[in-house]
Amino acid sequence: MPEIPQFPEALAEALNNFPELDLDLPDPEDENIPDSDFQKVVDTAWKVCDRFDLQTEIWRGRILRIIRDREKIGGDGRGSGFLNWLKEREISKSQAYALIELANSADTLIAEGHLDPDSINNFSKRAFVETAKSVPEVQEMVTDAAKKGDRITRREVKQLADEWMAISSDLLPSEIKEKATSGSMPPRYLAPLVREMEKLPESHLSAIQEEIVQSPELDTVKQLTSDARSLSKYLDSAAKVQALNESPLDMEMVLEEALRLECLNVVADLVKQSGQLEATTAKLYSTWKRVGNLSERLFVDTGASTPHLRHLLGCLDKLSNNVIEIRLSEVNDQMIRLQILSDGD
Repeated sequence: MPEIPQFPEALAEALNNFPELDLDLPDPEDENIPDSDFQKVVDTAWKVCDRFDLQTEIWRGRILRIIRDREKIGGDGRGSGFLNWLKEREISKSQAYALIELANSADTLIAEGHLDPDSINNFSKRAFVETAKSVPEVQEMVTDAAKKGDRITRREVKQLADEWMAISSDLLPSEIKEKATSGSMPPRYLAPLVREMEKLPESHLSAIQEEIVQSPELDTVKQLTSDARSLSKYLDSAAKVQALNESPLDMEMVLEEALRLECLNVVADLVKQSGQLEATTAKLYSTWKRVGNLSERLFVDTGASTPHLRHLLGCLDKLSNNVIEIRLSEVNDQMIRLQILSDGD
């Protein structure tokens, strides 16, 4: 019989000797404490909790990971043992996998040499998660700062990510990247533009690139970001609207005219809302069919001995008939009627 590891005893001892988190918080009613000192103490206490929380959640993720992996080896193949373990502790599956992802990120950063285990304490929880999601170059910049003892918050990670995006993206002209490197063009304004440009096809990028070179100003960057966002929304929505796909409409000419009249945002919103209307109509039809089928089944199962069920069916007739009636508001007593016709009728 194989020897059982002594892990339980070691863990039990660690639990018994685990130091309690005891913070000396200031009295909120003590007027002798200056506001600046009060704020400094509570900020420090909050950072301690942040560090404590991050460490425990990384370890929770590691624990959940080994429970899941153990289940894969000796379980029923469906993961029911792991799911039952989560259920007993009131942990949702999404929470569990988020913790496992956090633990994987920590272990990967440590294994690749980007992060010293002791440096984890310099991160806030949100900053650590944000770092784990970043590209390797940003991870290296952030972890280098953490190794130096700098306090890393989500704001610092986002700032470094924006700086990297602004100076490294191939979508920005070299002149603009030089301005970002020198600091004359703030990277935090260029990063949103790059994110929107990444969503656009190559044919729509040159106009944006030419304009930002001709007018390398902050207002231009903001306007181009807004235009690129509207353009992306327009292109994405237009491809999903059946009414547009069924017509020989030149969407590029529509776009050109919208840009000339400076109403692209309105056009993009119109196309998006139209797509949502089509999707809502399709859902309405399927729900209406379902209501009709259920009403027919209930009608067959009921009769004179079930007057209340028949009364229920009578009340719902206005929703299962070909003409749907519904009151929009009790205030103005407005009634709308929708007639449903299909090719099969």
